[in-house]
Amino acid sequence: MLAGIDADRDAVNKILAMENEFRRRVALHIGGLPLEDAVFQKFSTNPFVLLIHAMHKGYSRVSQIEADILPAKLFTSMETSAGKMVEAVMLEQYGWTNVISNMHTVNSAIDGKKLAGDTVKIATLKSGPKCLNDEMSENFADAIIAHSTSWAAEAGVKKVDFTFGVLYGTHSMSMKKDWHILRNLEDKLPQGSITVSPHGRYDCAFTRDGIEATASVRIGKAWWDYMGGPQCFVSLCAAMIRACVQPGVTGGESDAVGHAYTIQDLGQITSLASVPQDYNVSILQRGQLQWMFFIARHFCDQLVD
Repeated sequence: MLAGIDADRDAVNKILAMENEFRRRVALHIGGLPLEDAVFQKFSTNPFVLLIHAMHKGYSRVSQIEADILPAKLFTSMETSAGKMVEAVMLEQYGWTNVISNMHTVNSAIDGKKLAGDTVKIATLKSGPKCLNDEMSENFADAIIAHSTSWAAEAGVKKVDFTFGVLYGTHSMSMKKDWHILRNLEDKLPQGSITVSPHGRYDCAFTRDGIEATASVRIGKAWWDYMGGPQCFVSLCAAMIRACVQPGVTGGESDAVGHAYTIQDLGQITSLASVPQDYNVSILQRGQLQWMFFIARHFCDQLVD
């Protein structure tokens, strides 16, 4: 896929455009992180965990554990905002409208939409596969039932294709609360409305007030394939790696073969053994290919050669 994209000037230009926009937005995001005036109360730390961690590391000074608390807080604070940044860039690049709306409105459950022929595509997006609870699942089902006719009318069509999309992960990584959206639809819609049951699958279909509607759960790569086509996922990874990872002064350094990672399977995940020595693409340096595998592991249950 990388080689195919590399040979397609339009595809390369799209990656370069996304890279520039990601770099601009990431710089703004990092600049807005409140480290200089951070207040301890906002960190929600467990005192017993802090002490056990101090023993594990052999710490003697509070300043040592502070250095571990700060990045942990940054990761937590970045989750939602990073997802919103990726959504905004990718939706725009692939012809979708990034929907920004007030709470408790017709469009409050929508993050993106796109008119495709006689169908309006509607998407609500979450940053990761474990971000739903039972109440949220029910609320999404209620929103689909209450507003599908309005979404269709606004677009001037009679068909609605709703997607609950997750930016990374797989179905096995989720807590299955996403599927409960579809189950709630079947439970809440009037008898006879469901034309395709969600049981044993991650989509369903129904008719209501003259509207034909489908609802699907698309997680990780399945979402990006749907949103932007077969090249979208790899293009996203390449653009973000180019924007965020230093290429290295000697053509892209990578961890040495046999490097002893603390995470036991990280060596297998990032291994370049399956990449021929003469493999070369312009959009990623060889050292950055480890990052491609590292990122791709978040979108599959297992990496195999």
